[in-house]
Amino acid sequence: MRLLIALGGNAIKQAHEEGTTEEQFRNCQVTTKLIAEIIKKMSPEDRLAITHGNGPQAGNLLVQQELGKAKVPAQSMDVVGAMTQGQIGYMLQQTLMNYLADSGLDRPVCAVVNQVLVTKDDPEFFGDAASKPVGNFFTEEEAQEIKCEHPEYIIKKVKPNGDRVWRRTVPSPDPIANVESEAIKRMVDAGIIVIASGGGGIPVIKDDHGHYTGVEA
Repeated sequence: MRLLIALGGNAIKQAHEEGTTEEQFRNCQVTTKLIAEIIKKMSPEDRLAITHGNGPQAGNLLVQQELGKAKVPAQSMDVVGAMTQGQIGYMLQQTLMNYLADSGLDRPVCAVVNQVLVTKDDPEFFGDAASKPVGNFFTEEEAQEIKCEHPEYIIKKVKPNGDRVWRRTVPSPDPIANVESEAIKRMVDAGIIVIASGGGGIPVIKDDHGHYTGVEA
């Protein structure tokens, strides 16, 4: 039997929390304890993969990037996605490994930095079609100031009423393929519990030479 467990980003950071390291580790412990209970009931032939969202983590990291850009350069959206995959993958991997050790289960766990192939012709990349809200909410005045500072940003009104209803949006292109799918399949077939495709994967495009490049999405 093959199992896939999908976790939302809010399973790692609750809406009412600040998002400290301690809070997120604590949430991961709650989550992976339940996963460990499932693993206990699996046969040696059963296989498991885990995927997760990254919305709250990516949003917080974008805020850090914006506030710190006067000191260090802000990173691109694809790199932010990779950073959250590393963060969440590490937390889930470590807490799950600890519960498996407590249960006397010898099941290796591996988190993968995972890319997803998209096309540069996706409609989300054109005009103001970008539909995925990220980062903080702004007043209309703040949104105008940010737009002046970053003309390349797409900022939209995402709520009908209220003062802080404006937010940056980025493209959310349709996935074409999982770049590391063969590597993940081989690990899963070997009995490794794989954590992959965090946040839907790091969006990349592929040229005629087979070279990959990350995109802002």
